[in-house]
Amino acid sequence: MTDNDRTCVGLSEDELLRYGRQIMTPGFGEEGQKRLKQAHVLIAGVGGLGSPVAIYLATAGIGRLTIIDFDSVDLSNLNRQILHWEDDVGRRKVDSAGQKLTKINSRIDIHPLSLKITGENIQDLLGDVDLVMDCMDNMDTRFLINEACVKKGIPMIHGGVREMLGEITTLVPGKTPCLECLLPRDLSKKETFPIFGATAAMIASLQVLEAIKLLSGVGALLTDRMLFIDNSNLEFMMIDLQKKPECRVCGGLL
Repeated sequence: MTDNDRTCVGLSEDELLRYGRQIMTPGFGEEGQKRLKQAHVLIAGVGGLGSPVAIYLATAGIGRLTIIDFDSVDLSNLNRQILHWEDDVGRRKVDSAGQKLTKINSRIDIHPLSLKITGENIQDLLGDVDLVMDCMDNMDTRFLINEACVKKGIPMIHGGVREMLGEITTLVPGKTPCLECLLPRDLSKKETFPIFGATAAMIASLQVLEAIKLLSGVGALLTDRMLFIDNSNLEFMMIDLQKKPECRVCGGLL
């Protein structure tokens, strides 16, 4: 899909049919679908969270998806990273994901990038991005993306999972706390942790719903709150979030 196609205000007959069931949603309609078509979403990481996030954003009709991951598919990924299959082991994750996403929806623009997100490239990567989906398993990179999003005023939907636990919140620069306000820096240590695929899929689905609401302007967002889910006993807990006035990243914005 070209930039002109993506910014076109209309929907084709095929698109009206394809997305018809979500267009029927009260308050969403064709205007909501047009907004999704015009949107550019960056997905940071196409693993346990990023795989279902990418699938459901593609099926929803997001006009452009940039997917970023530096890893290759490993056999140990396959219990949760549903865009990657047995015959993908050894392939670059963005190649595996990009191929399948194109088959899922050939009418959207898929832009796969196999690279590490760094302080040197993050500003260029964000470019004309409207929304970032934080699907990383590396806290240092999460904090890096968070800081860049705050500087550029780009919303970020954060999701995190471990064992049967999950969390999600929507971060909007100038309106909500940022990730630096919420999570301690000592979480930056890289480690291998236990995870069930269904927990990742659950949080990813909620991230996508937040993305659709934010981009279309329909519904109330999970801002200034974080939803915690404990699937070991199916408990849901909502926590109110407070900005830290002394936050080095967003302290001067609110």
